[in-house]
Amino acid sequence: MEEYNKSISFFEGRDIKIQVGLLAPQAGGSVLIQAGETAVFVTATRTKGREGIDFLPLTVDYEERLYAAGRIPGGFLRREGRPPERATLTSRLIDRPLRPLFPSWLRDELQIVATTLSMDEEVPPDVLAVTGASVATLIAQIPFYGPMAAVRVGLVNDEFIINPTFREIENGDLDLVVAGTPDGIVMVEAGANQLPEQDIIEAIEFGYEAILELIQAQKDLIQELGIEIKVENKEEDNPAVVNFIQEKAGEEIKKILCHFDYDKKTRDEALDNIQATLVVEPIKALADDDEIKVAVSENSKLVGNLFKQLTKKLMRRQIIDDGVRVDGRKLDQVRPISSRVGLLPARVHGSGLFQRGLTQVLSIATLGTSGDAQDLADDLHPDFEKRYLHHYNFPPYSVGETKPLRPPGRREIGHGALAERAITPVLPPQEDFPYVIRVVSEVLSSNGSTSMGSVCGSTLALMDAGVPITKPVSGAAMGLIKEGEEVRILTDIQGIEDFLGDMDFKVAGTDSGITALQMDMKITGLKMETIADAVKQAREARLHILGEMMKTINTPRKELSTYAPRLMTMKIDPDMIGLVIGPGGKTIKGITEQTGSKIDIADDGTVTICAVQAERGQQAKRIIQTMTRKLNEGDVYLGRVSRIIDIGAFVEVLPGKEGMIHISQLAEHRVGKVEDEVTIGDEIVVKIRGFDQKGRLNLTRLGIHPEQAAIARQESQI
Repeated sequence: MEEYNKSISFFEGRDIKIQVGLLAPQAGGSVLIQAGETAVFVTATRTKGREGIDFLPLTVDYEERLYAAGRIPGGFLRREGRPPERATLTSRLIDRPLRPLFPSWLRDELQIVATTLSMDEEVPPDVLAVTGASVATLIAQIPFYGPMAAVRVGLVNDEFIINPTFREIENGDLDLVVAGTPDGIVMVEAGANQLPEQDIIEAIEFGYEAILELIQAQKDLIQELGIEIKVENKEEDNPAVVNFIQEKAGEEIKKILCHFDYDKKTRDEALDNIQATLVVEPIKALADDDEIKVAVSENSKLVGNLFKQLTKKLMRRQIIDDGVRVDGRKLDQVRPISSRVGLLPARVHGSGLFQRGLTQVLSIATLGTSGDAQDLADDLHPDFEKRYLHHYNFPPYSVGETKPLRPPGRREIGHGALAERAITPVLPPQEDFPYVIRVVSEVLSSNGSTSMGSVCGSTLALMDAGVPITKPVSGAAMGLIKEGEEVRILTDIQGIEDFLGDMDFKVAGTDSGITALQMDMKITGLKMETIADAVKQAREARLHILGEMMKTINTPRKELSTYAPRLMTMKIDPDMIGLVIGPGGKTIKGITEQTGSKIDIADDGTVTICAVQAERGQQAKRIIQTMTRKLNEGDVYLGRVSRIIDIGAFVEVLPGKEGMIHISQLAEHRVGKVEDEVTIGDEIVVKIRGFDQKGRLNLTRLGIHPEQAAIARQESQI
């Protein structure tokens, strides 16, 4: 392909530059997409799929190179290593709107690779990568129900902004990413500062208007390049096998789906039994030359796939026609809820157990010092530190399976990040609560919406730990069944409704508004009216769940756990940081050993002292206050004689600060020899006479009131 450059001006003059045909000529399709000085290179490649697979093997990778920001990686190797968490989240952000746009029958290996080659501190690269993935896929002529595009929407001073800068995102009340196709919206991801539902709806609609312009620009681009996208028709399933399964098992599947007292395990076992006894065994009994048996023998997964399709069809019709779900709930009904706090011993700073139906999540809160904050210097984002960490674990026993335990995957990282977004807006300011907070959500049982369960459990754990959150947060997952023009929105979906449905829409927030949401589609787009209905229906569910949680604990505990560290902060002159640290860290190490406290000092002079026992922390604080105190004429100290000369003695009044007492100031009477009054190591009470022209400290033992001396001796013992 020849080199081709195009500048797209969309939505109030914003520009995106696209370059194709120059880079990666052997990739199926490639594009360099740029806004400002941020440039992302995206490729899409298709190769022949493996035999026998019954899913779309799509891989999406987002990579960051530190040279993009003019930086060299740290570490021994001085090269990029394991992708940072934010890169993993961006990979998911690209994957989620892209995946449902490939035909369900496609089995070829597909790989999307997005690499940030240049980045300024203005334009985030993630939404460029999402749109670039659509362009690369179109150029590669992969079957695709696109084009697709994504934009970010911010809210600053009550005004919506398309593709805000990093600073505008930080200072605003909304960070919303919307992806869409000509058919509608296909993905939403957002963090918000307790915004009302109507504001969120308007923001999504505002973003989709810009998306339509980017979609049209892509259509113009492929037309100019002479590319025609054709999506081949799906091969029809063997009608004889389809009819056989329908006749043998259809009525029995309906009975199982209407057996409302079945739990997940019982229902799954009953469906497996029907498949085995009413479908598999009768097929085995057929003649070897029967077309049904021949078709099944040629495709070992045919029966299983068609049985699932039939189950999906019948479950969806039951919801559409009867308004009844597999567990007997109404469409807008939440499963039974229970919760506990303080489940674990006090060594754990706070714990909360949340259960909704068969979904059960145990969240544990831990309080740490500023030194425990997560360093973010290994990615391109301008933030360098994170003080709230939310981690999510999904062990195999939570779904009754046995699998090797692995490090957190993309799903675990994504769910943890969503819960983190939901909780962050209600955390107290750092100056009021200087702790670093880590919450770990352990999924103990899963049957739908564990991410929202972790939001609820974490709210309980934080309040149990005594974290003064401004408001409690709850969350609910909404689902969707769409058959033609018939649409049904489901509240609090369980696993089978997520697996067989068309939407997973998670909404978290307080009673004042939304703090986070995430919507993923399995169809090619959803109209704004349906999204608005889902957002509004989710509010009722959130408030109901919140009310049940508040029956367990409704305000944060007044006291921290006995074993939680006690933090206190103080400010010192930045010029005195070296004095507190001392040569080679000797001074601060001495304070730590003496008081048993942990001390962190920021570059701006903020000192954070951590101690399990509050009085130990106070002791360290007084020592540092004493060390960094400014010396004034008339102040009285208990000092130690450090050296002697013929005309006087030097006395250290504070660590690293000493002054001289002239021999005439040692006593009321005439002193013949300094050693007659003091020796090295003596502790004596002295008063500051003043400072000479060179700033040196002059001391005296004369004119000190007994009460001043007593106070000085008392302070030196602290």
